[in-house]
Amino acid sequence: MDTNNSIVPGIDNERDDSLSITLKKADGINRGIFIYLTGYIDTYNSNFFQKQISKVIEAGYINLIFNCSALNYVSSTGIGSFTVFLKVIKPKGGDIVLQEIQPKVYEVFQLLGFSQFFNIKATMEEALDYFKSGGSSSDSSVFPLVISCPVCNKKLRATKAGRFRCSGCRSIIAINDTGDVSLG
Repeated sequence: MDTNNSIVPGIDNERDDSLSITLKKADGINRGIFIYLTGYIDTYNSNFFQKQISKVIEAGYINLIFNCSALNYVSSTGIGSFTVFLKVIKPKGGDIVLQEIQPKVYEVFQLLGFSQFFNIKATMEEALDYFKSGGSSSDSSVFPLVISCPVCNKKLRATKAGRFRCSGCRSIIAINDTGDVSLG
C-alpha cells in the first residue's frame, strides 16, 4: 500500500488536526488520484488545504476525485479552495469530481450556487466512469426534461441541471444531473 509521501513526496511533512488528507492513486484514470478528506474545511485551515492539494497538482495529478464522505463541514472559504483547484487544472486538461458528499455539506454548495460548477457523484464507480468517458457525464441524456413543481404541480421544462424559479408559484427548484427535483 502506498503512503501519502510515496505518492506525493513531502505531503505529510505538514499536518492539521482539523483536516486529514489521504491519497490513493486512481488506477485506470490518466493522472488521476483519490483524495480522501476527513474533518472540515473553514477559514482557519483553508490555507493548509490549498497548500496540500497544490502539492498534489504540482506532482502531476490533474484528475482529482475528492472523497467527501468523512468531510463534516465546508465553509464558503473552503468552497473557494475547490474553485481555485478547478481553475488551475482545467487548462491542463484535468477535472474535479466530488464524491459521496454529505447532505449538509452539499447544501452549502447549493446555497452558494456552486453545485452546478462541480461534478458531484454518489459513488466511486460513478466518479471513475465520469473520467473514463472522457469527462462527460452520461446522465446529461435525461435533459430536456418535463418536471412538476413540488409546490404547485405546474409542469415545467428543464434543459439542464441547476436551480430555477417556478413560473407559477415562484418557488426555487433544484434539479440535479439525474433529473431529481427538490426545493432549493
